Amino acid sequence: MEKMKKHLEIIRMMGMKPNFSELSRIYGFDRRTIKKYWEGYEGKPKTRNKPSKLDKYLEKITMLLSIRGITIKAVYERLKDEEGDKIGTYSNFRKYVKRKELMPKKNIKGHPRFETLPGVQAQVDWKENIKLHSKSGEEYEFNVFNYKLGYSRYCYFEYRRSKTQQDVFECLINSFKATGGVPQEILFDNMRTVVDITENGRRINNKMKAFAKDFKFKIKLCKPRHSYTKGKVEAANKFINWVLAYDYDFENEEELKEIIRNINNKANKQVNQSTNMPPLLLLEKEKEYLSPSPSRFIIESYIVSTTTVKVQKDSLIHYRGNKYSVPPKYIGKTVSLKTNGNDLYIYYNTELITVHKITGKKINYLNDHYKTLMSKHIKNNDDLNEFCTNNLKKLDNFL
Repeated sequence: MEKMKKHLEIIRMMGMKPNFSELSRIYGFDRRTIKKYWEGYEGKPKTRNKPSKLDKYLEKITMLLSIRGITIKAVYERLKDEEGDKIGTYSNFRKYVKRKELMPKKNIKGHPRFETLPGVQAQVDWKENIKLHSKSGEEYEFNVFNYKLGYSRYCYFEYRRSKTQQDVFECLINSFKATGGVPQEILFDNMRTVVDITENGRRINNKMKAFAKDFKFKIKLCKPRHSYTKGKVEAANKFINWVLAYDYDFENEEELKEIIRNINNKANKQVNQSTNMPPLLLLEKEKEYLSPSPSRFIIESYIVSTTTVKVQKDSLIHYRGNKYSVPPKYIGKTVSLKTNGNDLYIYYNTELITVHKITGKKINYLNDHYKTLMSKHIKNNDDLNEFCTNNLKKLDNFL
């Protein structure tokens, strides 16, 4: 076709009239087709403006893709949950997004690839400080614990309000239960619940060492600023990002947890690009190489009952019928309560924010918390100190 078109251009430049029948014999095209090109026809366009069945979802797709950290796959799975087979295949959905240029291009850096034998290694990470809203507008700030076996790529996700060392212990125990055993080693990044930073460098803290010893695995730390050394678990974080597509689309915390469990199941059933097999199938082989968990007595020694509560406007939380204060900056936040003997420990994420003695009093304000709360209403410092001292005494006498 291109040769025929060039021949026509030469004839036009020479000011001659073409013999369409002769050109038809030379190039094997119908003379009427050749005449069309002579008269200005340029052929069919390379791209067609044919409407797509995804056009009616364009506004929603664009809105979801505008969420920071979301992926094309996350949006596809979100719409598929809602619309089913109407969305079509992921391949066509991805092409549609690329054609419409709805997703900005990213610069991809290469890095080495690390493989491990069955049962040798798992990698652990947190997907931190995710913020989503329920249908009623209530904000939920949470974390997702991410545990991934190196050989099978089987991953375990768990919703957590906080990221304390206790959360890490309990999530690891649940991960061992979900995968059927304990690997030889677990790779962590430099999370504060595992590593203490000292003048002499990084040091694994004693409680974490004891846990690893009891469960018979070695602790490995990834190199600082080399995230690719835990690339497998980082890749699983992309699945966790699917939850971003459910903003303002769940009723309560239980439904949010169910969404994360559903995403977890999908991640383990999808064919992995590196192994060409679903993690769920490869797990059956890897289980044979995992070590059994320790005795029930050891496991139970690491499980502590944790309660989460919301801080009220008076800067108090409820515990067993009584109220205890926290710093006012945590008003409206959800905190974790843990007890040790007669002490009540209150955490926000991994941070211990206050400790109270458990008492029989109905209201338990610490002086600093009460002063900070009242300082918004009383500006003079002398008046503030006198007011708080007197008022707390009156409160104690009254109660």
